[in-house]
Amino acid sequence: MNLCRKAAVLCHPVTMKSKYSQYYDQSLIHSYYAFVKNMTLQELKIRNENKKQLTTLNIVIVVLCTTIILENLLVLIAVCRNKKFHTAMFFFIGNLAFSDLLAGSAYIANIFLSGPRTFDLMPVQWFIREGTAFIALAASVFSLLAIATERYIAITKVKVYGSTKTCRMFLLIGACWVTSILLGGLPIIGWNCINDLPECSTVLPLYSKKYILFVVTIFSLILLSIVILYVRIYLIVRSSHQEATNSPAYALLKTVTIVLGVFIMCWLPAFTILLLDSSCRIQFCPILSKAEIFFGFATLNSALNPLIYTLRSKDMRKEFLRVLCCWGMLQSGRPADRCLVPLKSSSSLEHCSHKHEHQTTPIMQDCTTCV
Repeated sequence: MNLCRKAAVLCHPVTMKSKYSQYYDQSLIHSYYAFVKNMTLQELKIRNENKKQLTTLNIVIVVLCTTIILENLLVLIAVCRNKKFHTAMFFFIGNLAFSDLLAGSAYIANIFLSGPRTFDLMPVQWFIREGTAFIALAASVFSLLAIATERYIAITKVKVYGSTKTCRMFLLIGACWVTSILLGGLPIIGWNCINDLPECSTVLPLYSKKYILFVVTIFSLILLSIVILYVRIYLIVRSSHQEATNSPAYALLKTVTIVLGVFIMCWLPAFTILLLDSSCRIQFCPILSKAEIFFGFATLNSALNPLIYTLRSKDMRKEFLRVLCCWGMLQSGRPADRCLVPLKSSSSLEHCSHKHEHQTTPIMQDCTTCV
């Protein structure tokens, strides 16, 4: 029976066409989905007709993604408005917030363009839909690597990001996005399974299993490198000054470590599913049909990061309240002049820079990025 189903799909006349000419063949998606789901075209059609409405899970994810967009937009506004946050560390945090915002937007688009609407897409549109989500994920991973690198440099050297070195920070952020776009764009460039059905992923039917394995391996190696960097930073902090464990620099280390831990916790199930997808078919691994649950859980990571900043940073909490205050006053028609007044209360940033102004220990001198 399975051989008959595969034969029916393989009869689709795509083998004589070039790969790129099929990017606009709408019928191709039907055939590839039927093959990887181990269904006939008729069975696939019946299944899609039963999924015309948004499921409860999809509605929950849409609400979550809307929250993600608003939360991370608040982080970006806070970083832009407050000059206290115009430092390397906060720019990297802003970059992470932007990637999370993109992830929320991409996932909402994915929800509304999935299900039966998937088969209204041409392959090139499908690649853009999925590629945007991969770009956002890659940007998050590379942002975490940039943050870890900045922390390591800040701990081991003094004033690396001076006024003449700002371009280095922006080059690092730019490299993060260029690499992410390249990594997420590899399938549309040509690394996909069109004309090679047995190599198609079950979770992402136009993606090659080798590409998915490659991406997960790259992300895993980067996350392992980040963990190693943080272990080295922790050892340096512990072995430096006796007061280091109570310093703002140590508090920042704890914050970014929590961010990394939450990322791994949220994305580990999704990475596991993708690894399983690269080595197992749906006939033997039916859990692959539930992949959207694991990706929905992974999306939770983008909503938790702003909450971590809020709980861990007094400065960020105050700035968030000021931004919300301004929005509330504008909505009520009252003047928002008071919200434009710079933050005058003593903060961890000011406290850090004054308290350790004459310290010579590298850890204590890097106080321009404390959280």
